[in-house]
Amino acid sequence: MKLKSNLNNKTLIMKKTLLLFLLLVQVATVYSQTLYDMNTIQDVRIVFAQSNWDALLDAEKAGADGYIAATSVTINGTVFNNVGVKYKGNSSYRANQTKNPFHIELDTYVDQDYEGYTDLKLANVYFDPSFVRETVSYNIVNKYMDAPQANYANVYVNGTLIGLYTNVESISKKFVNKHFNSNDNAFFSCSPPAGAGPQGNDFPSLQYLGTNYTSYEDAYEIKSDVTGTGWDDLIELTRILNTDINNIETVLDVDAALWMLAFDNVMVNLDSYLGQFKQNYYLYKDDNGRFRPVVWDLNMSFGTFGQTGSGGSLNSTTQKSQLTHLLHENDAAWPLMSKLMAVPRYKKMYLAHFKTILTENISNSDYLTSANAYQNIIDLAVQADNNKFYSYAQFNSNINSDVNAQMNTASGLTNLMSARSTYLLAQSDFTAIQPSITAVAPSVATPIIGNTITVTAQVTNTNTTAVYLGYREGDFVPFTKILMYDDGAHNDGAAGDNIYGIDLPITNSLTQYYIYAENNNIGAFSPARAEYEYHSIVATYTTITPGDLVINEIMASNSTTAVDDDGEYEDWVELYNNSSSTLSLDNLYLSDDATDPLMWQFPSGTTIAPDSYLIVWCDKDLTQTGLHADLKFSSNGEDAVLSYDNGTVIESITFGAQTTDMGYARVPNGTGNFVIQAPTFGTNNETLSNSDFELITDYSIYPNPVNEVININTNNGSINQIALYNLQGQQLMSLKFNGEQQSQLDLTNYTQGIYLLTINNQQTVKVIKQKVDNYLQQKKPAKLAL
Repeated sequence: MKLKSNLNNKTLIMKKTLLLFLLLVQVATVYSQTLYDMNTIQDVRIVFAQSNWDALLDAEKAGADGYIAATSVTINGTVFNNVGVKYKGNSSYRANQTKNPFHIELDTYVDQDYEGYTDLKLANVYFDPSFVRETVSYNIVNKYMDAPQANYANVYVNGTLIGLYTNVESISKKFVNKHFNSNDNAFFSCSPPAGAGPQGNDFPSLQYLGTNYTSYEDAYEIKSDVTGTGWDDLIELTRILNTDINNIETVLDVDAALWMLAFDNVMVNLDSYLGQFKQNYYLYKDDNGRFRPVVWDLNMSFGTFGQTGSGGSLNSTTQKSQLTHLLHENDAAWPLMSKLMAVPRYKKMYLAHFKTILTENISNSDYLTSANAYQNIIDLAVQADNNKFYSYAQFNSNINSDVNAQMNTASGLTNLMSARSTYLLAQSDFTAIQPSITAVAPSVATPIIGNTITVTAQVTNTNTTAVYLGYREGDFVPFTKILMYDDGAHNDGAAGDNIYGIDLPITNSLTQYYIYAENNNIGAFSPARAEYEYHSIVATYTTITPGDLVINEIMASNSTTAVDDDGEYEDWVELYNNSSSTLSLDNLYLSDDATDPLMWQFPSGTTIAPDSYLIVWCDKDLTQTGLHADLKFSSNGEDAVLSYDNGTVIESITFGAQTTDMGYARVPNGTGNFVIQAPTFGTNNETLSNSDFELITDYSIYPNPVNEVININTNNGSINQIALYNLQGQQLMSLKFNGEQQSQLDLTNYTQGIYLLTINNQQTVKVIKQKVDNYLQQKKPAKLAL
């Protein structure tokens, strides 16, 4: 079943078992957090230096809607100084009331957070005598899509209890980064910036209004930084939704949109996209180009708001309980509903999601269990709230009985939902037989990466050409849907036996998948909460035996040794294959930090032949030709690690401070300890070991480093042959002589770097080619030095 990522950018995919300890620490940290713990009422204490703080907040709300600096805000005993505070809300805010909703921003003036959160959104329970509409509703919607957390907080100002608030997680850049793995794309609050109401006509309906963003700005509030690009993205979404529905999945997470529409309808949450004002949701465009919807402001769910926007208002609890599950199916003014319902498959998916929410939360009275539990938690706090908008008796009665709520009727939760469950389950869309999906299984429980397996499922009451497998390899990418078959030709058993199968290549250590089937009436998912939940396949792979592949040489400070294909001197690491077989580097990672071993993965298909070398440039230049890792070495010393995400470590080296243009190399090659010596880029490290050279006293070369011409002199011997090689072992020049005592080599046209000069095939010396302004020309001959 599902393993849903709910922490930070890089974490919590099952495959990363190498980080199991860190994962467990992170999970433990989440469960130890209190800010949204449902069993803990938060304690929030605001201190203003000004005694007229309420008037200041009112004035700012009426004007620029900015923050007033609080001297401090204390959350559960943790003190934060210099904090931004303002009133929030539209219909729940009143200048003449004591208990107004707050937005607290901890980092307005100072970089600070509480358990990773910087914003507190505190709602004043203005429309909810029961005090549980928001918390129960957020608890339900979080089962099916990415949504805020919610619980309760007692709020004090200057030592005086203002009252009990609902504490709802802010839909901020931190929120979208946590759930969608990015935060710098188009981002909108889909509620009119000036507030919605009968007096206005600018609602975030997702109707296409042309290409000028000014036609949209009174209905949507942009949250992204790049204003122009964000509006263009939203306009393109509305254009495709209204005029090109066949391509809607390229710009919208359709499955999440269907969950949102179904949730709002089941919960009679009409202060939403489905109601008169078509508001109270967010849209964020993820890195896959799809807008992801997020619900917001659920204080009028369970039937408090009755204005559908068409056909009049639902004034009684009976009318609300009989709200059609296909509200606005044929109304072009609600294109998110009408356009999606016009696609038969989307409508059947919607009905499947609707029935799941209904049966998992309403018809089984799970919502009531939660509501009673939450009321028990807050009972004493409600009694102590002298500024609440309803009596304690109304708090108790609204679970079962209707209560007047600020010119609305807050339906009794059981009055409404019991009747609604009976009404909905009697509708033909839900009495129709639903497809049955059972015995879902991969043919191999733990497959090898690179192999192909078969996923099968027993599916009945379905159309034979309407069973699909949705799969993906990672938390943040869309699912790919492929047709499954019951034809006897897809490892599915016999044709027509209701066993459906499809081959699935396994190319990653984690594959997430679900099954969808439909008949002429309704669809079904396995698991039922897909795509938000899913089945998982955890794969493995053959790992290289430690010692067969080694880190053979490290260059952590390169100014002259070797250049990459772009002519740049970059850090590099040399790998060597000690074995007699070609090694595949699939699934292998390279890192410069042993505590973060999965920094850069070798491209699929990378191999290294026996007794061969492989150079990886460590420069973070991922778009350049060759192997370029997303890391840089420190010349002050750090780690070099080769490992797999299943925990297998092939090599882990810790090195100290390095000398520029000197290699940190194994001697003997491939097996020995590391020594600092002249680099041997892509060649045997013993080429430059001291045992390969004799102390030369008969020859001198100068200047070295050299810019143009290098001189070679001897007094006691003769020069018969000179050859020049690069560090890859390629011969660049070979000259023969007749026993001369002096000679010259012209290196003018050679690039900067290190070369190997051999004399008479016996003696070798390192020659450094540099620009003239990079060294001092030597005035006197120097003895050949090693």
